[in-house]
This record gives sequence, structure tokens and C-alpha cells, in this order.
Amino acid sequence: MFTQDIIQIIKNYEVKGSRYGLQSTRNLLNALGSPDDHLKIIHIAGTNGKGSTAEYLTQILTAAGEKVGTFTSPEVYSYLEKFKINGQPLSEDKLKKYLEQSYYKSTEFEIKPTAFEVETAAALLAFYKEGCTYCVLECGLGGLSDSTNAINKKELAIITSIGLEHTALLGDTLTKICEQKSGIIKNCPCVVSAFQYEETLNYFKEKNAIIADEPIEKLSGNALAQTFLYGGEEYKINMLGTPQLYNAATAIKAAVLLNIPKIAIKTGLKNAKLLGRVEVINNAKTGVTYILDGSHNPDSFTPLCNLLKELNNFNSCLIFGCLSDKNVEKSAKILGDYFNLAYAVSPQSYRAMDEDEIYLSLKKYIKRVNKKTSVEQALSSTCNKLVVVCGTFTILKEAKEWIEKRL
Repeated sequence: MFTQDIIQIIKNYEVKGSRYGLQSTRNLLNALGSPDDHLKIIHIAGTNGKGSTAEYLTQILTAAGEKVGTFTSPEVYSYLEKFKINGQPLSEDKLKKYLEQSYYKSTEFEIKPTAFEVETAAALLAFYKEGCTYCVLECGLGGLSDSTNAINKKELAIITSIGLEHTALLGDTLTKICEQKSGIIKNCPCVVSAFQYEETLNYFKEKNAIIADEPIEKLSGNALAQTFLYGGEEYKINMLGTPQLYNAATAIKAAVLLNIPKIAIKTGLKNAKLLGRVEVINNAKTGVTYILDGSHNPDSFTPLCNLLKELNNFNSCLIFGCLSDKNVEKSAKILGDYFNLAYAVSPQSYRAMDEDEIYLSLKKYIKRVNKKTSVEQALSSTCNKLVVVCGTFTILKEAKEWIEKRL
């Protein structure tokens, strides 16, 4: 159908930016036969924890014998990661087929859908055609006007922890952010993570949302896993940091509402894993430990900082890059306590923040800071035994490729 690779067409289309509103996506879904009407959709919004909660629920439902489609963004190492069935990326051939159908239909409209709108419709079409019963659908940005909210119906809405982010679009107060996120609550029950500011928790209580607020007791934890009690039951997860206990609890609460058996919940939680979230890679040849973390706003650095406290390694280096709409100043302040050396890099993205701006923020809180033109150049420059690459998922692929060539 296309002389150019459809995935590359979509990626090139991304530079045109986003559009907030539901009608364009709804029109496209209607033109594709309303595939969303045939799926049990669990819709997830929030500032932090969306991807983790989506992974927990995907694995829980899979363990329960369901066929589950999961659409998340952004990808970490491969574009295919955004479109998964039972936790595995859709094959490239199948993905291209559904992207082509969605994109072809989009060209018929006077106002062309954006890349994300085309992807959203393609994902729902793929999950329906591939026989999924459930769809775990992550909001791209916000909730109320995010294209994923164009779906006609949903089984459950989930809202993870809320913080100030994308304030120019979503509002400059926590209440305004909550108003946007709560827009996904449409004729369905809603489960909300208890890992919230008091203001946001009160907001959702007033909305009669179900708060996952049973007491959580951490039993044990190390750099690889943690166990905890929730609702009197013991669970194990392989994701790090206190926020993950709350993300898991939110998934447990949602699964109970969906009548998922307890054994499937426990199995799913143990099976869940995420790339690029405090991902630890040890190079046995050199003795260097690398930590790759896609955290991209101040509140999301907690798991990384907790691990850094545990490791207590003073021979550490930070490689940091971020996108232009992020609070680099506050992120630099939080991370500054753990590093004496940092490299500022600019991600390979049309949304990238310039390394000069990143450098100026890092310089306020870290003793030695240098600018590098790429992640590869920064990694080649460091001699430290602990190297942390973080600030955005956009820089992790380049980092991992460099690291794996040297294992």
C-alpha cells in the first residue's frame, strides 16, 4: 500500500505535534468499525506510575487466562513495545498491517489525525482483530482531552499518582491537573492510587472514587525485588521503590473489582517487569554498574534515589537529558545529592531540551558538570564505577546499545 515503511511514516508524522480533543480519534475509530466497542477496556491516567500499573494489570489478566492488548507510550527500546498482546510486542508485520489500515483511513479526513491518534486507533483495531478480550489503555497526556478517551465505553478507570506536569496544557495547580485526569471517569468505576498529595486524594474522594488505601507494609526488599503486605495478603514484585508498592496495590484493587482470582493476581505481580525503570545492568568485565531510568519529572525519581541511597557509591556519574517541557531545575536539585560528576546531553527528539539549559541547571547542584553532544560520547568519557542515565526514556535506547556492545 505504501512505498515507504509505515512505521517511519508515523515517526516522521510525530514532528507535527499533538492535538488535544476526542473527535478526530472517534471519527477514525468509527471509520475502522469501532473496534473499541468489542473490548473490555481498562483506562489509566496519572502523572507517575501509569506504565507500571499497566504492566501489573496486563500480567495479572494474562495469568487469569485472558488475552490482553496493552497500548502504552513512549517506547523505551523499540517502537513495537507500544503495542503488546499478553505482554509481548506485536510482530512487526502485524503492526504494520494495522498501522496501514489506520493511517489509510486517516488520509480520508479533511483534518488529518495526528500520529498518536493514528496509533491509538491502530492499537484498538489490532487488539480486536487479534482476539483480545481486555485492553489496558494508557493515556498519552492528561485524560479529559487525550485521544485515548475517545473510546465509547470502559470497564474501569484507574488514576495513579498526580503531580504538576505539562502545566501549560493541563493547568498550574493540582486541582486543575486532577480535573483533567478525572476526565477518564465516564460511566465506570474508578480506582485511585493512595500515593497522592492530600489535596489530590481529597479531590478523588469527593468524586466517590475507590481509593486503594488499605495499609501497605513492606516486608523485605533489595536491589532486585520487594515483598509487602496489602489487605492481609503477601505479594512479591520485581520493581523497585516505595511508589511501586502503591502501583501494585492499585492494580490489586482493580483486579479484585474485575473478579480476578487471587492466585492470578499474585502470579501476575511476580511476572511484571518494565524496561527502563531503574533498570540495573552490571558489566562483569569492567566492574561498572549502569542504571537506566526513564523518570522524567521530580516526583518520579524516588525509586532511583532510594536505590542510590542503598548502594551508597561515591564513585558515581550522572548522564542526564530531558525534553523541553520538563522541570529540569527541580530534577537537578533532587539528583544533585548523589553525584559529584554529571554530563548534560540533549536527547534525539524534536522536543529535546538543549544541553546548555540542562548544563546550567545541573551546575547549580553538582560540583563537576560537562556538556556532551550524545549519550555515547558521555558514556565513553566516564571512568566511574556507577553510571546513571536518566531524565527521559528518549536517551535510554542509545545508552543500552552502547552498554550491551561492551558486555
